[in-house]
Amino acid sequence: MNLVRAELERLAARRFVQLMVVLLGVAFALTAVITLGGSHRPTAVELSRAEVRAANDVREMELAFDRCVRIKESSLSPGEDEYLPRDCAQIDPARAESLPTAADYLVDVFVFAEEAESLLYFLIAFLVLFGFLVGASYIGADLNSGGVMNLLLWRPRRSAVFAAKLGTLLGGVLGLSVLASAAYLGAFWLIGQASGLIGRTDWSSLAGQWGRGLALVLLAAALGFAIATVGRHTSAALGAVAAYLVVWELGARMVFEILDVGQSDRFMLSSYLAAWLTGGVRFWDGSGCTTGFDGFCDGSYTVTWMSGLVVLLALTGALVAGAFTVFRRRDLI
Repeated sequence: MNLVRAELERLAARRFVQLMVVLLGVAFALTAVITLGGSHRPTAVELSRAEVRAANDVREMELAFDRCVRIKESSLSPGEDEYLPRDCAQIDPARAESLPTAADYLVDVFVFAEEAESLLYFLIAFLVLFGFLVGASYIGADLNSGGVMNLLLWRPRRSAVFAAKLGTLLGGVLGLSVLASAAYLGAFWLIGQASGLIGRTDWSSLAGQWGRGLALVLLAAALGFAIATVGRHTSAALGAVAAYLVVWELGARMVFEILDVGQSDRFMLSSYLAAWLTGGVRFWDGSGCTTGFDGFCDGSYTVTWMSGLVVLLALTGALVAGAFTVFRRRDLI
């Protein structure tokens, strides 16, 4: 317990961690201030006009669906060059994921329900970067400066030291992420109350996205910690990520396109990351739709959130296990 307390104090006392917390707060504050300055409380006239436009659009969608059904039943003749979907259910308003609302037609009005998802992704992106950099610098600086050796003189069990450092890092990042999320989303909720609209917020969907994002933040912190442990320096983690992005995400993707490799997105880590964060990603691949193909060809395929989670956990687990092995066996002097 004393080891964990000491590591927590060391983590909080690091200047880089303090600087990252300040930068995180500044970025969030600027976003909130800009949003507040560009929004206003809608008047009754603005709301009335927006509601009328939304109702008209919904009515047009209903008429289009009814016309499609009648044409399919041969009770109505289609117009010249009129487009019809293969299945009228595709344009059925009752099956639509969302319908036009008054918030879609309000200008310079911040609507929390409409913007909450994009704001949450912005928050997660910052926290993922924060977790990775803090995780890499936390162990990388100690290994490079000899701080780990001094700690091992006090606690010679390397496995306990490694576990305490990693556990303290994840606990600290988790606590900060929860507080930052509450403050960030709470600030925008207040902006919606004071200078905009709240709207109908799907809190259950938002909570699910936040939970997946929080897991991604912890995985990023563990990845930064593991890579820096193997490379014995913070820059090793940064270099590894930069090399992966340039060599594989950019270089290999171009090679796959030249060679016309089918479903090449399945080989990219970014695909599984997006699938986990959004609940699933659909890609299109035309390699199966050859020239002369007769009929409709659906070249799309899906990467599910479950496969994304499995890949991310496997990668993180392998790197952390490798880092633990290196930490136990390598000369740290």
